[in-house]
Order: sequence, then structure tokens, then C-alpha cells
Amino acid sequence: MLKEGELISRIRAAFCGEDPDLVLGIGDDTAVVRGIHGFTLYTKDLLIEDVHFLRRAHPPRLLGKKSLNVNLSDIAAMGGIPRYALLGLGCPQELETNWLEDFLGGFREAAAAASVLLIGGDVARAEKIAVSVTAVGEAERYVTRSGARPGDGLYVSGTPGDSGQGLELLKKGLQPGDDPGADPLLLAHLDPAPRLALGRELGKRAIASAMIDLSDGPAVDLGHICEESGCGAVVESRLLPLSKALRRFQAEAVHMALHGGEDYELLFTVPPDNEKKLDSLRRTFPITRIGRMVKEPGIFLEDDGVRSPLTPAGFSHF
Repeated sequence: MLKEGELISRIRAAFCGEDPDLVLGIGDDTAVVRGIHGFTLYTKDLLIEDVHFLRRAHPPRLLGKKSLNVNLSDIAAMGGIPRYALLGLGCPQELETNWLEDFLGGFREAAAAASVLLIGGDVARAEKIAVSVTAVGEAERYVTRSGARPGDGLYVSGTPGDSGQGLELLKKGLQPGDDPGADPLLLAHLDPAPRLALGRELGKRAIASAMIDLSDGPAVDLGHICEESGCGAVVESRLLPLSKALRRFQAEAVHMALHGGEDYELLFTVPPDNEKKLDSLRRTFPITRIGRMVKEPGIFLEDDGVRSPLTPAGFSHF
């Protein structure tokens, strides 16, 4: 079986047709199509039971919210504003009506919070729960993965690793409320919030040169920026923003922050000339500089001045 990246590359190569209104196709957080008053953004994500979530551990209301929010995170990574969504839902025949009502209630809650309108979709019977969401957004200007250059600063929002550790605690049977100290980790996984306002400002003010949302972990997702931008990156371990909760529950907190995945925070690069523009946002949003882009290909971890290759160890479907 092909690895995930190889499969995507083959799909990208097989469907490389051109269209005068297609600005950006396969290879970024969203596709970009030229519209009358700007650009339209399209993205899709899948959530499959026992692959992306555990039904016994994930409250249906929070799963409904997450199903939409992981798509809105892609739009945030492009600097866009979400507008519409389509929902595909595969359900086992024995699935309880209360579960469905709670799931749809959570989806509706997330849609209302982001001013998103559900405009269609499909339902079908399936052996396990499968959720497929398409989100549509818009942007006057957008940010891609391909704009980073050597010398750009590397930044991240929030505290990566919390979601990955939250998943580990869920697998051990811990639920929100069991240990208040663990709640930030559990909720980071169960109920992530897309950085729509931050992404919008980074795009609108033309601050970020490249951006991606953290779905597979910084080590993996940073690789996408490097590949599309044609440069390398250095991450300084001492700069990683590690939450108190992560440090408490995870002895290898740096490793979890780099490889945990499903944080849905923003990872972005900023040219030196735009650093002052970023200062005003740092007073409003949790933003941390964690490294820099370099000319040398590859991703490196710098620890006490010693640089070593950073090998991605985040989640891969194949």
C-alpha cells in the first residue's frame, strides 16, 4: 500500500488539469478559485470511527463541533472566512437517535459560532460512523504553504502537543471532570477551536509568508511548508510553548509537542520586515516563535546549540 504522501502525490499528478479560474489546486490546506469579488476556498476532511475518534470516549456533541471545526481550521490557515458547509454522514443502523441529535446539535453550535450555513450533504448506512464535511470560504487575499523563504521566522499559535496527550488520556479512560488538571488536554482533543480570527489577520495584513494548520503535528506539517517553499527549517526545542498540563502528564513533552497531531493550531512563517506588524497580534493571540527557515533542505531540531535532523513521527493513514 502506498504511504499517505505518495497517494496524495499520485492523485495530484493524475488530476492536474488547468482552468482559468483555478488559482490553486491540490497541495495546500484548501483549493482556491477566482471569484467575482475575490477568491473562493474549498476544503474537505474525513472523520472515521476508530481512526479519528473513539465513539465510547468522544461525546457526540463535541464530535459534531469538531467535524466542522477541523475544516474551518483549513480555511483559517489560508487567511479566509468560512461561509458554507456540506455534511456527509454514514451511520450504523443501530445508532441511537439521541446520539444523532447531540451530534447535529454540536455541528449546529460550531456553525453558528463561525456564521457558517449548512447548505446540503448526504446520509448513508455504514458499518461505522463516517463524517465527511466540505467547507467553503472566501478571502480577498490568501496565504499558501509555498511562500516561506530562508530567514523567515517560524511561529506557532497555542500549545502544540495538548491534543495528542489528550488522546492518550482518553485511551486510558479519563474523561473531562475526572481530573481538572487534565481537562485542557482532553478538551484540546475533543473540542478544538479553529484560529479563524488569527488566520484572517495574518492574511489580511499580509504578515505571514506561508501558513498551515497543525493536523498531523509540527514535524509533519512543517515538512509540507518546506517542500512547497523549497527551503528548510530549524526548530529550537527550548522555544516550544509547552503547557503546564502537558508537562505534568507527559515526560517527553517536547516529543509530544512536535509529533502529537490534531492540535489545529496555526504554523506560519514571517519575513523579517513583517516582525513589527506581528507584535500587535502577539498582544491578542497566543503566538510563539519556535525557529526559523533556512536555505539548507530538511527539518532540524536545535537543542542547546546542537542541531540534528527532525524525523517526522506524526500520524500517517498508510
